[in-house]
Amino acid sequence: MQSRFPISFLLAGLLLLAALSAPAHARWDEKFTVRKKIILDTTKSGVAIPDPIGGATVLIRLHDGNFDFASAKDDGSDVRFVAADDKTVLPFHLERYDSLLHEALAWVKLPEITADGKTEFWLYYGNPAAERAGDAKASYDADTVLTYHFADSNAAPADATSLGNSSPVPATTVGALIGNGVRLGTPTPLTLPASASLHWSEGAAITWSAWVKLISTEPNAAIFTRRDGGRSLVIGADNGTPFVLVNGQRATGAAALPPNTWHHLAVTAESGKVTLYVDGDPAGTVAAALPALNSVALLGAEPGQPAVKGELDELEISRSARSPGYLKFTAISQSGEKAAGLVGFSDSEKSKGDAFGGGYFGIILRNLTPDGWAVIAILGVMAVTTWVVVLQKWRYLGRVKSGNRLFLAEWKRQSDDLTALDDDGAGFGKALPASSKRILARSPLFVLFRIGLEEISHRMALRAGQPKSLTSRGIQAIRASLDGGFVVETERLNSGIVLLTIAISGGPFLGLLGTVVGVMITFAAVAAAGDVNVNAIAPGIAAALLATVAGLAVAIPSLFAYNYLLTRIKAATRDLNVFIESFVTKMAEQYRGGPAE
Repeated sequence: MQSRFPISFLLAGLLLLAALSAPAHARWDEKFTVRKKIILDTTKSGVAIPDPIGGATVLIRLHDGNFDFASAKDDGSDVRFVAADDKTVLPFHLERYDSLLHEALAWVKLPEITADGKTEFWLYYGNPAAERAGDAKASYDADTVLTYHFADSNAAPADATSLGNSSPVPATTVGALIGNGVRLGTPTPLTLPASASLHWSEGAAITWSAWVKLISTEPNAAIFTRRDGGRSLVIGADNGTPFVLVNGQRATGAAALPPNTWHHLAVTAESGKVTLYVDGDPAGTVAAALPALNSVALLGAEPGQPAVKGELDELEISRSARSPGYLKFTAISQSGEKAAGLVGFSDSEKSKGDAFGGGYFGIILRNLTPDGWAVIAILGVMAVTTWVVVLQKWRYLGRVKSGNRLFLAEWKRQSDDLTALDDDGAGFGKALPASSKRILARSPLFVLFRIGLEEISHRMALRAGQPKSLTSRGIQAIRASLDGGFVVETERLNSGIVLLTIAISGGPFLGLLGTVVGVMITFAAVAAAGDVNVNAIAPGIAAALLATVAGLAVAIPSLFAYNYLLTRIKAATRDLNVFIESFVTKMAEQYRGGPAE
């Protein structure tokens, strides 16, 4: 049992070291020191969206409540979005990033959003060395042919997609629901180009969507107008009630939109049907196919026609009919209050940068050479092993102390007559409760006591029928047996302590070996690179010194623990010596008068 002691604890140390060194969750890039999970919850616990959604570009609003602007770069160029697998980088772009006001708007392209479920992905930031990576053109799918954020103040709206359908006409911008928006009802309506990607064939599938805020209500006021010959598509509001007009056929919403409130309007066309959506819900349908329209389009009305007075934000046109689930998701995720129930953020998970830290300690670990890691791993095993030994010895010596204290109390009470005790010691402390007897059995003094009784019993058996007495030679023989038991118990008390001495003496030397080898490798690398400056040398030297620090970290606690345990072992050993002398004296007194030798 004792021979397996070092091996068992060495194995335990290896297992513990492996567990401590294994990462809890591999990060996409350790250079980004902060990450948090974003959860899109389309279940009843969030915002229920049972209809299929598919892929979408989702708006992520960042503010003090979910983003630590102090940990990110001032321009937001270190912001990244990564899929749930923590490997796949998601296309995104920042519409706005204001480190002073602590506001940011990010558009992230997700390949699939789960309906009636949860879609998760990661937000990363906190890398001072990161370069800007946002790409608006990659943030939208191939069906999105125009997206206006109106991010540039009082300038011609730029198309965020790769198709370049920017407007040639400057817009009057205002603060809107999502960053900037455009003012409607101005004398000069905003013009959308008649590009090839915006050509609509007869019966084509399209989706038009935007956020609209009506300031005043007029009859048959246009929000979007596109005419080509006798064909037309008009989206507007009649005294505040949304409508879509297809070649004179109208579909109208159920209720008027309250003034000065933002609402999401969308129109889809497919399979000979044009559908109007208000805030993600179907509001009306025209049984007509989309007409062929290849002309310019207007945000507002043609000159001389009534136009909506209000504001518009986030205009998007697609060459496919988006699903009801997609439009519902868009309306909710881009809104203000409702989006809070749909888009959730976990707590930030902060690393210390570059897998180890962004500070001095991180620099040291990043520059640690493989031989240094090997030395530190060995020292880690030594540290774990020594502390397991320390804990085991501390518990064992505690049990010895309790057992010895109980034994000495009973010995004082019953040692006046050794001849009355059982030859196997079972009668010793027989009045004690069962729990105390178990404690007594752990006492090394009790072990020696039983050895002495067994030796006396053996000699009494050889002299059956004669008076109970021992010769001087017999007493010497019993003393020799007690000394043998003393050696065994002393070895048991000192078992495992050698591992502490190895850690005390070997730890610093092993750490020094790692440091010397690390310094050698550092200078060799500098010589090979031909770059002799403090920045090239210092990190490697600092990393090499970490091995020595690790060696001292193993040795110093082991030294303190060793001295403490050694003091307790010496006390227990002293008790054994005192007891042997006391037992021999009592034995000589109570078994005197033996035959002459």
